[in-house]
Amino acid sequence: MKAAPFAWQRPASLPAALQALQAEGCSAVGGGQSLGPMLNLRLARPAALVDLRRLPELRGSALQDGVLRLGAAVTHAEIEDGLVPDTTRGMLPTVARGIAYRAVRNRGTLGGSLCHADPAADWVNALMALGATVSLSSPQGTRQLPLEDFIIAGYATALQPGEVLTEVELPAFGPGLRWGYHKLCPKVGEFADAIGVVVVDPGIGFCRVLVGAIETRPALLPDAAGLLREAAQAPDPHALFSAAVTRACPGADPVFIHQHAVALVRALAQMNARQP
Repeated sequence: MKAAPFAWQRPASLPAALQALQAEGCSAVGGGQSLGPMLNLRLARPAALVDLRRLPELRGSALQDGVLRLGAAVTHAEIEDGLVPDTTRGMLPTVARGIAYRAVRNRGTLGGSLCHADPAADWVNALMALGATVSLSSPQGTRQLPLEDFIIAGYATALQPGEVLTEVELPAFGPGLRWGYHKLCPKVGEFADAIGVVVVDPGIGFCRVLVGAIETRPALLPDAAGLLREAAQAPDPHALFSAAVTRACPGADPVFIHQHAVALVRALAQMNARQP
């Protein structure tokens, strides 16, 4: 199929783009790697698309006092290639490298992935595990939300009509940061069947364990520090993580639980192999 007819606008500045998005039937587009197929399948039929990909306000990156800020139009490939700062001891470029294929990474954007909010998308899971905050702009101003509050369900966000996700902010991690990120995929380039993420920075008291590629938004497991202490002493971490996944995803079938427990076990092994 082909997309239904729509107008294309390419504003020169963020204020102009925000103004254009106030018109009824207008939608924003970044790299178009998720929206493009939806247009061709006619699952989305906007009257006009407002191109955000080249806006200078969304293309920057900055590192100040250890806090990393990435513009929403930064591409997966730019993160993969180390063209932006990294405070995560390699987690950001590693995750970027595992997204789809290079052609997709060349065009796909950080903000576009988060706004699409696919539960199996890498940035949705990795950035939530890293405690990211997003900035949302409209003609009325800018507000910030933790990513776990921005993504409210699978393919659903707190983005209001006419708002644009402009920036992603990561905490000021220290040299003691360790992480593990593992996803189970049928083959390279496909979305994951299960994702497990472990991120620990004792210097700032940061500890998160996350399971992703579930039916709704990723699940941050409660008492992550206690869970990891138990896992360090358990003869079978798989059983411990299976129980945690069962609590986080009630009603899940045994195969689902096993896959996500395996992803967590492997993410933990990755983290343990990394020295601070």
